[in-house]
Amino acid sequence: MEAIVKTDFHFPGQTGKYTGKVRDVYDINGEYLVMVVTDRISAFDVILPEGIPCKGQILNQIAAKFLDATADLVPNWKIATPDPMVTVGHRCEPFKVEMVIRGYLSGHAWREYKAGKRTICGVEMPDGMVENQKFPEPIITPTSKAAEGHDEDISKEEIIASGLVGREDYEKIEEYTRSIYKRGTEMAAQRGLILVDTKYEFGKKDGQIYLMDEIHTPDSSRYFYAEGYEERLAKGEKQRQLSKEFVREWLMVNGFQGQAGQKVPEMTPEIVNGITERYIELYENITGERFVKPAESSDILKRMEDNVTAFLKSAL
Repeated sequence: MEAIVKTDFHFPGQTGKYTGKVRDVYDINGEYLVMVVTDRISAFDVILPEGIPCKGQILNQIAAKFLDATADLVPNWKIATPDPMVTVGHRCEPFKVEMVIRGYLSGHAWREYKAGKRTICGVEMPDGMVENQKFPEPIITPTSKAAEGHDEDISKEEIIASGLVGREDYEKIEEYTRSIYKRGTEMAAQRGLILVDTKYEFGKKDGQIYLMDEIHTPDSSRYFYAEGYEERLAKGEKQRQLSKEFVREWLMVNGFQGQAGQKVPEMTPEIVNGITERYIELYENITGERFVKPAESSDILKRMEDNVTAFLKSAL
């Protein structure tokens, strides 16, 4: 199947375009955004040379599901999903921080902990914990959003003191972060999963705070299978997980971690197809729904353009 790694649309009212690592975002009259989730894939802040068929559709559909499922907790940017790979929503002024919330000592937090640190982003972590252990209470470990390169850990106090986000707004998005994560953990539990950690982005439009971008996808979140979690934890074994971590692990085994001079290993058709199948597994486990691939003969770019153009003409 074809991977969609580049788009160049000209929609009604289009006034600009932003190309991110994975998303192509079209500005409509400075009021709305058309977000195309492409099949590009990134790891270690590097866009990999091959796209992953169906990945964009998978991420877009998971995000739409969870935006709808949390809309009673916080207003979000989504207006509609006129195409499986596209969300249309409100254009907000983003806060320059990402709200990372962690229920378990995993990933970056574990690496810091293992190195001897007991404070991350100004938040203290208890002594005597082991990898993947549940925190007594979820902790929020924000990062500053870098225009280029790696995001950096930052504390609540640093965010407020630097003026990145005002105190009142920060405390509100902190409250929203906890409530959305709680809902996400409850929904994951219904699917036999543990929502380990995740990140959210927020912005403002007309004085109103909105939840933006994607939520609870395998690119922005880490899930464990609940079955066997305690046994694996007790034995010090790796957890069975649903996230993009398997891509990072494959890269690391093949000598790539995004550092200068390192080369991305060859992404053969077998590797690419294998990643697609893993993403479909993620989708079906996280949503509980069967994933429907596009017809192999379909012109996905034309379908997107037609669907979005029709929506913009009729609804906005």
